[in-house]
Amino acid sequence: METYVRPPRTGIEAFEQMPEGTYCQLINDALIMSPAPSTAHARVQRQIFSSLNNFVEEKQLGEVFFAPVDVYLDRKNAYQPDIIYISKGRKHIIEKKGIVGSPDLVVEILSEDRNYDLKKKKRVYEETGVTEYWVVDPITKWCEGFILENGAYTSLGEGNAQFTIRMFNLPIAF
Repeated sequence: METYVRPPRTGIEAFEQMPEGTYCQLINDALIMSPAPSTAHARVQRQIFSSLNNFVEEKQLGEVFFAPVDVYLDRKNAYQPDIIYISKGRKHIIEKKGIVGSPDLVVEILSEDRNYDLKKKKRVYEETGVTEYWVVDPITKWCEGFILENGAYTSLGEGNAQFTIRMFNLPIAF
C-alpha cells in the first residue's frame, strides 16, 4: 500500500515542514534561506543578548531568546530574529513551536542583505506591533532603534557601538 503525503499549499505550511534548526524565514510568503551567521555577527549577538538577558532575569521582567527561534507574526511572516524579548505579562505568546505573536523587543544584527532587516522586516514588525526594534551592524558598529507610537515607528536615533533600550532605559554596549 502506498502512502501519499500532501504537499504544502501555503508558505507557512512549507515553512513548518522545514527541519528543526534550519536557518529559514518566511518573509512576505516567500521562504528565505541563509547560511549561519558570521563570527562578527555571533559575537555582537552574544554581547547584546548577555547584557539584556542578565538585566531581564535579575528584574524578573520576562524572557529573552536568541536565534534560531521561530516568531510567527502573521500568516505570511515567520522570522528568526537575532534577539527577542517577551514581557512577563505576554508570556502566553510563547508556545512549543515558537513565539506566536509580536515580541515586545526585537534586535536584528545585519547580515550582507541589509534590505530585509532595514526595510521588509522593519515594515512587518511595525505593522504587527513590535514595540521596540533595533538594527545593529556588526562590522561598522552602527545601530538605529525605533519605537512604536500610534501604530508607526519613530526613530530613537542612531548610535555607534552602543544604544539604549528605551523600554528599560538600559544602555547596551557591543
